[in-house]
Amino acid sequence: MPKFMWEGRTRVGGTMTGEVEAPNEAFVIAQLRRQQIVPVTVKPKPRDLRMQLPGRRGKVSKKELAVFTRQFATMIDAGLPLVQCLDILGMQQENEGFKKVILRVKEDVESGSTFADALSKHPRVFDELFVNLVSAGEVGGILDTILARLAAYIEKAMKLGKQIKSAMVYPATILAVAIIVTIVLLLYVIPIFGDMFKDFGQDLPVPTQIVLALSGYTRKYFMVAVALVVLMVFAIRWYYRQDAGRRKIDRLLLRLPILGDLIRKIAVARFARTLGTMVSSGVPILEAMDIVAKSAGNRIIEEAVIKARGSISEGKTISEPLADSKVFPVMVTQMVSVGEATGALDAMLNKIADFYDDEVDSAVGALTSLLEPMLMIFLGVVIGGLVIAMYLPIFKLAGVVGG
Repeated sequence: MPKFMWEGRTRVGGTMTGEVEAPNEAFVIAQLRRQQIVPVTVKPKPRDLRMQLPGRRGKVSKKELAVFTRQFATMIDAGLPLVQCLDILGMQQENEGFKKVILRVKEDVESGSTFADALSKHPRVFDELFVNLVSAGEVGGILDTILARLAAYIEKAMKLGKQIKSAMVYPATILAVAIIVTIVLLLYVIPIFGDMFKDFGQDLPVPTQIVLALSGYTRKYFMVAVALVVLMVFAIRWYYRQDAGRRKIDRLLLRLPILGDLIRKIAVARFARTLGTMVSSGVPILEAMDIVAKSAGNRIIEEAVIKARGSISEGKTISEPLADSKVFPVMVTQMVSVGEATGALDAMLNKIADFYDDEVDSAVGALTSLLEPMLMIFLGVVIGGLVIAMYLPIFKLAGVVGG
């Protein structure tokens, strides 16, 4: 069935756009009028010639979820009924898996379920944070506001993730290329030089002998080394799945120079943003702390948040156990303490999140600047050293001939 792109005006004067599958333009116009939308333009959507990658269908990305949430908030704010919003957003979805989920949510809502309950049946798409915030929005009658906050939260989380990925892609690519080039030299190029030097007639320089020996060991035990690396990766992953192993590794990560500080800042930004969004949306603090702990991403920080939750349940403050954990910076615990005392905890948490988002951005930039010269030195020492070691006998031979 073909897809049509449409633009229309709502009954309150707002402009809306979307996409829908329909047999013809007349069907789209009739459907929009039934939804109390005045059609302005309706035209066939150009066919997308790009093929979808295998396994991609059905998986919902953060970007798709953010766009869905933002559009949903706009429609609710414009006064459209909940079921109608779900119908429009479901029919215009290009991701078939996400489309089915939205339409199932719509069917559940039509059958009498609350919106939050309908969302909770699809945990792979809508996590606990999403469901709890929607539930708070339904109870408080501010669903449009909650959805707008959710969209902003998802977008900022995406931005944070992109900052980290962009910082890691360049160094990881350079390092991978350096390792591949080194392996190719040791396996295929250096043995050719070794054959040439068999009839050299003189003792080879020590660096050349070391490189030839290294090449010989690499060719002989290459598959064994690959198997050991793969085995080590699986062993570390298995150990990380154990409670004791994850605690030790997460604690070690926080203590790493430079990288540990970056991990801490990312965790603090995530903690403050998630808790601030939930508190400002009216989610009970104990439920909010449960969800924040699960989304911490580090077992040491998770335990600190759980301890803070216990403190709250006993009638105490959040800031004291956070300070005792030695995980959260003093500035964070002090600002949380001020927020609790003034009754503006949500605003204070959002300020902390904004500050640490900027801190993460600066730390990522500093890390990238530090890694670039280190990688260049690595390339120069390793690959340059291999090449020079192979040319030393040639230089020696040229000196003998010239003498």
